[in-house]
Amino acid sequence: MKYFIFTTGCRSNQYDSWVIGEKLKKIGCQAERAEEAEIIIVNACTVTESAERDAKRLISRIRRAKSGVKIILTGCHPQVYPQKNFGSDLVLGQKERFDITSYLDKEGIFVSELDDYLLERLPSDFGLTDKTRFFLKIQDGCDMYCTYCVVPYARGRPRSRPLDEILRFMAELKKRGVKEVVLSGIEIASYRDPESGIDLKGLLRILEVSETPERIRLSSCDPLYIDSEFITILESSRKLARSIHIPLQSGSDSVLERMGRKYKSGHIKEILGELKRKIPNIGIGLDVIAGFPGETESEFTETLRFIEALDVYYLHVFPFSPRENTEASKMPNLVDEKIKKERVRVLKELDRRMRLRFYMKHLGLRLEILPEKKIYRGHYMKGLSDNYIPVLIPYEGRLVNEFTYVVPKEIKEGKLIGVRIT
Repeated sequence: MKYFIFTTGCRSNQYDSWVIGEKLKKIGCQAERAEEAEIIIVNACTVTESAERDAKRLISRIRRAKSGVKIILTGCHPQVYPQKNFGSDLVLGQKERFDITSYLDKEGIFVSELDDYLLERLPSDFGLTDKTRFFLKIQDGCDMYCTYCVVPYARGRPRSRPLDEILRFMAELKKRGVKEVVLSGIEIASYRDPESGIDLKGLLRILEVSETPERIRLSSCDPLYIDSEFITILESSRKLARSIHIPLQSGSDSVLERMGRKYKSGHIKEILGELKRKIPNIGIGLDVIAGFPGETESEFTETLRFIEALDVYYLHVFPFSPRENTEASKMPNLVDEKIKKERVRVLKELDRRMRLRFYMKHLGLRLEILPEKKIYRGHYMKGLSDNYIPVLIPYEGRLVNEFTYVVPKEIKEGKLIGVRIT
């Protein structure tokens, strides 16, 4: 049986899709292009209305293009909104998707509660194909219940992968030639080894002296977890990439309070200042939500001015998206859609300028990148530096998945173009 998996959303979803694929391969299924698949799995995000629309359009497009294919909808979206299945044949919740082989001959909705949902075990026997970078989920779930966020309902309570399991898997990834691992999760700052209670800082210290791929990157991390001890670990590490992504969401304290965030803008300014002082050229990214209910023009301006003064690398900008069952979905004083779109535009323009400024700082500097197999613009290959800068260099097949030193020489159409050096 031939299958194809469409994945939307976060890095944890990408890891989950990999696990689903491994389950299917074990019973003899083959991964093929979508056009040739008999089963198409849509592993769908539900964090925003846009993500929900994407899943709906995707399933509709599959139905029009390919008759007779079986469509399976799974992931965060059906866990929270199982009846919104968009005409799929089979709907699987978070627990059910990791037992997907038991449901292939069924149709209908199979979504159970997440109260006793344990983190799935890492596959003991697995295949890796063209994996320059591997997303390893070390944690799942969240219990922060920010007023805008549906994730606690989609992912359940925080759960962490056992330390010994992580270490065994890391050693196996290194043996198989993986050069970079991204430690992923819904909130990796809440990581706790179930046996010892070792937290994320302890895990990072242990990984530093263990058998692992050469580069370890962190996914999004709660700003309240980032303190001087955490920064020292990042600063002194030989393996940890000099990049970090922080869910800021707003630079206005009054908006942060309505969001249910537990910090103020002053705390963000302080930790980012220490990061930049101790780790020169660190790549810092921020999540920002525009148009939260009640966000006034002055509050938006606060956020804009706050971010401009931070001198960070990039932004991920999201328009506020009301999600059913969240507190924010019931809040008054919704921001007009036209105003919200304009605020998104302004923030995205700021993001463009920030990226350009960060790239310009690295022109002429030596960077170490990890080139990927995909060909860009006909004859380039892309590689990420440890501080998360994508650099395009002329394609050479022998460089794929091999750390390579380059010097960025110019910026074309927003892309950093470099040359390889020895």
